[in-house]
Amino acid sequence: MPRPSRPWRRAATVLAAGAGLILALSACSPSSGTTAPSPAGTGSGLPDAHVHGLSVSSETGQVLLATHDGLFDVTKQPATKIGATNDLMGFTGGTDHGVLYASGHPGEGSSLPNPIGLIRSTDAGKSWEQLSRQGESDFHALTATKSGIVGFDGALRTSPDGKTWTTGAADFVPAVLAGNPTSDTVLATTPQGIRRSTDGGKTWTRVEFGPVVQFAAFAGPAEAVGVEPDGTVHSSADAGATWIRKGEIQDTVQAVAAVKGPDAKLVIWAATASGIVVSTDGGATFRSVGASRGLDA
Repeated sequence: MPRPSRPWRRAATVLAAGAGLILALSACSPSSGTTAPSPAGTGSGLPDAHVHGLSVSSETGQVLLATHDGLFDVTKQPATKIGATNDLMGFTGGTDHGVLYASGHPGEGSSLPNPIGLIRSTDAGKSWEQLSRQGESDFHALTATKSGIVGFDGALRTSPDGKTWTTGAADFVPAVLAGNPTSDTVLATTPQGIRRSTDGGKTWTRVEFGPVVQFAAFAGPAEAVGVEPDGTVHSSADAGATWIRKGEIQDTVQAVAAVKGPDAKLVIWAATASGIVVSTDGGATFRSVGASRGLDA
């Protein structure tokens, strides 16, 4: 049998050259051009960087950061800004076919309305199509499932096509919505614990005895990861129904992503206050691929 491809390894190698981007985004301005600046080297972390989302493609190895200053490809050398400047408050890149969904507010020079509503890119962020709710919705939490889109803009909404929406009767406010395009299971992280839907976000149940995580991501239809506010990492092999405590990320986490690595192992990425870290052992240990002073490969 041929060995699985390893785009995640290529991504980690190239990312080491561009991960300093998230340490310098606070120095970016909308008119700063298309190439991200060099690492600031101040050790100040990310107080002004506003990283809202992290996407890693298991097919191409591309690593994208959705930020207050737009979308950045950190697998480029140097890290490169993609498309117009928009504050991408909500972002999901889990479709894994170059299709992205986002929401938020337009930046300087952007032609999009405020708020952006739901927008879609089929060319990995180079251009965006306005799908719906322009001037109405700023989805702070957003994800894609097998049956459509789930978003939260003050109300929990579901859509089969990103154009027509149904408002749900959720009694919680999600920090993050996590789904997978091959499944209808969705996880919502809340201060009261994980909420779980198995019908694309239409109905929800509370995960009993589960951890209280702030961030969550799927690596496949069944494999999920969750991170507590203090950096404690948990993994699930049954789509978030039960959880196992793993290791810990020693920094303030801003966004997480997960993919399947070699031999079907869970590979976890996190954007933190000091850079980007990755785990290739299912969350037991993490190594830095971008530090506050210089870069660690």
